[in-house]
Amino acid sequence: LPIAIDFLKEQRDIDIRLHLNDRQVNMVEEKVDVAVRIGHLVDSDLRATKVGEVRRVACASPAYLSERGTPATPDELSEHDGITFRGFKNAPEWRYRGDNPSWTADPRQRLAVNSTESAITAAVAGLGVVRLLSYQIEQELRSGALVLILEDFEPEPLPVSLVYPPASLRLRKVRAFLDWAAPQLRARLGCLAADSRPVT
Repeated sequence: LPIAIDFLKEQRDIDIRLHLNDRQVNMVEEKVDVAVRIGHLVDSDLRATKVGEVRRVACASPAYLSERGTPATPDELSEHDGITFRGFKNAPEWRYRGDNPSWTADPRQRLAVNSTESAITAAVAGLGVVRLLSYQIEQELRSGALVLILEDFEPEPLPVSLVYPPASLRLRKVRAFLDWAAPQLRARLGCLAADSRPVT
């Protein structure tokens, strides 16, 4: 939303219909010019521009960790309370990387919610450990309201791409938005290299 707002301030003659949801849309049938996709892309006729990566992170409040201790390995999560978030179709799993193939380790489900905001609020209140995508808790990490745990065991980051049908590039307004949004997203996501390619 902040990127869309800044774009509209710069481009007075362009309007945006912004759909904020988490589902795989048929961009041609639903007349969507540009989508942001998180995750590995499947083969299609779409084009994609990679704009960065997001991490799947586990975190908790300093108060919770002070009271319950900080888990040193994913196996220790079984001794902790967890906040489960199931708002997205591909919700962040409690999966971790180690010397062997990745494995899952779950805390005791103390609270299950279906919105990011609820999960973050509960974690900040000290209710338990939560697993989310890094951009979702950027402000809480900066303020110290939440602290990352188990960073050495995080799975590989997920790519973030701007995806669009080839026909959309014939529209000047779409090219203008892509030219504006891609560097803005790269700056926010910490990705410097441009990558425009067919979706594979």
